[in-house]
Amino acid sequence: MALIGLVRVSTKKQETERQHDALDSICVKVFEEKVSGRLAVDHRPGLQEALDYMRDGDMLTVQEVDRLGRNLLEGLIVLNDLFERGIAVKVLEGIAAGEHTERSFVLDMALALAEDRRRDIVRKTRNGLEAARKRGRVGGRPRVIDDDKRAAILSRRERGESIRVIAAGVGISVGAVHNALTEEAAADRR
Repeated sequence: MALIGLVRVSTKKQETERQHDALDSICVKVFEEKVSGRLAVDHRPGLQEALDYMRDGDMLTVQEVDRLGRNLLEGLIVLNDLFERGIAVKVLEGIAAGEHTERSFVLDMALALAEDRRRDIVRKTRNGLEAARKRGRVGGRPRVIDDDKRAAILSRRERGESIRVIAAGVGISVGAVHNALTEEAAADRR
């Protein structure tokens, strides 16, 4: 049995040294990816390389279960997906620390606790935003698109530019451009 390591961070700016320090000395090979942990297993290049490299009896190894996903909950969901594929996983630290070959009571409890924590955060955020609204304040993230950007987006779209080209030209995300165009279309229908 060999340990095959996986190091993951979400962005190219994030450092991986801490994870490498934990894995390099115990793993035969360590794969690295700098992608969102929100992606499905089949869309994670580093994870796919690690899985392709593994032989029968090998164990995928991560420092903490949230390295498999964007957070503890999503990491546990990916862990379950790996079990369904017959992949054994070793987690070095945290709530899911240990060697795992299948779902267990401990992992199910960790999954339930993580899901409960996520629901609690969502509830508290909604309550806070509602309380702010009652006081006449608007909570949440500030809007990315001001009137000038909205005009530029609409003008560029009328010229036939794609959403990606518009996003790059205006300096905002593709999702923000898409939302602005969707809002404008909804306003036109009224």
